Amino acid sequence: MVFMKHELDAIGLLCPLPVLKARKRLQPLAMGDTLEMRADDPAAIVDVPHFCAEAGHELVEMRDDGAAQIYVIRKGR
Repeated sequence: MVFMKHELDAIGLLCPLPVLKARKRLQPLAMGDTLEMRADDPAAIVDVPHFCAEAGHELVEMRDDGAAQIYVIRKGR
């Protein structure tokens, strides 16, 4: 099975928009696909891991990229 990688630029969006945009972007994806989201909202550091745990997705990676953070989310259920 081939998994697809998708991207989402949430730079400049404030809470709760990065998580809401990620949820909307993940909906049509196949289970196992990944979404790489760039965000600079300080609240995303807490919000994204919480969203993944609650929604059944896997937070594969979280790293800094200058003033932004990169979140790699694998779609779960």
